[in-house]
Amino acid sequence: MSEITTIENGKVKLTFKLPAEDYVKALNDAYHRIGSKYRMPGFRNGKAPRRMIEKQYGDAAFWDKELDMAVERACADAVAEHKLLPALAPEYSILSYSETDGCEIEATMVLEPTCELGDYKGIEIALQEYNVTDEQVAEELEKRRHDQARLVAVDRPIELGDTAVFDFAGFCDGEQFEGGTAENYSMVIGSHQFIPGFEEQMVGMKVDEERDVNVTFPEDYNAEHLAGKPAVFKVKVHEISYEELPELDDEFASETSEFDTLDELKADIRRELEEQAKKDREVAFESAAMQKVIDNAKVEIHEELIHAEAHAELHDLEHQLSEIGLKFEDYANYMGTTPEDLHERYHKMAADQIKARTVIQAVIDAEKLEPEDCDYEAAVNAYAERNKDWTPEKIAEELLPENRRKYAQSALYEAVIRLIKSNAVIVKKEENKAE
Repeated sequence: MSEITTIENGKVKLTFKLPAEDYVKALNDAYHRIGSKYRMPGFRNGKAPRRMIEKQYGDAAFWDKELDMAVERACADAVAEHKLLPALAPEYSILSYSETDGCEIEATMVLEPTCELGDYKGIEIALQEYNVTDEQVAEELEKRRHDQARLVAVDRPIELGDTAVFDFAGFCDGEQFEGGTAENYSMVIGSHQFIPGFEEQMVGMKVDEERDVNVTFPEDYNAEHLAGKPAVFKVKVHEISYEELPELDDEFASETSEFDTLDELKADIRRELEEQAKKDREVAFESAAMQKVIDNAKVEIHEELIHAEAHAELHDLEHQLSEIGLKFEDYANYMGTTPEDLHERYHKMAADQIKARTVIQAVIDAEKLEPEDCDYEAAVNAYAERNKDWTPEKIAEELLPENRRKYAQSALYEAVIRLIKSNAVIVKKEENKAE
């Protein structure tokens, strides 16, 4: 028999017994495997009795993997007896032991989160109507026009919108600072790539002209040693060019697309935008519906579980960074944040992920869901979208019964989404153009 004590929500203490025969067997098995490493005067190597070795080296001389496995088996029986669901490996303490009475063991364990589902059927989801406008078609057409533009060199001062090729070197407190120097740098003047005031001061410069550009770094600049400080950039211009755009006419349509007229190209652009708007709306629907189900649920997660998942994710990140020779602190600085903020962000992300998983599993259990053919198809198609080289034949092959099992978890998630969406009520939101 075993006893369970609740320490706090999501964490328990389980006290159980390891029978004497199992304890003695574990000691003897360990003795036969590692006994020869103990040297005893008067005995050949490996021939000293177990009890004499324990008297010399202590009772725990043979507390090795054999005893660990015996304890784990006994703990598994106690866990099953109380129908517990450990989320992390238990921490063991041996309270008492003897070869006649066996061992009394205490295991402290963090349990899987508990979930009390709220409403997950009939929920209301407010969605925008994504209507494709003439302005959006015109914007897309203008993008394609710029894609076909050519740069034409000019012999005049720089104007906003020109592309300039130039050298620059930055100085702060009279010292040139790291990362503030480049040669033959190309940039559209007025694109706001540099800190405020830099590009505006280049307007009017000519080829081969040199100029000091005086700026002040923003207070929230990601390089702390420069934040809020004045700086001087020594700039020399090498080239000035402007973008020559083609005319938007039938000739443009025929040369840049499969269509003969500009009207046909516009109609195709509208069709593409409408298809994308439909996909965006579907994604928004799924995301909003699932989030509402998660928000409606009451989930209790022990802090140690959140910490363990966040720690594992951060460890993976640090390993990936080390492979490219980057320190975690440098990565945080590059991302415009601090190591402490990144840890906090990963902690919150872990909590959100655990809660989402717990709610999804609760819905699966409540509805006794099993994936259907359409769920497998949705799961495989999702993989196909991320692997653009997948052919229709490859997709069909992945849907064969013998290949489906690797998509089982994803298909089960699709079944959850399908259930929630099919029972949700869409409420019209204020109309807005598709982004």
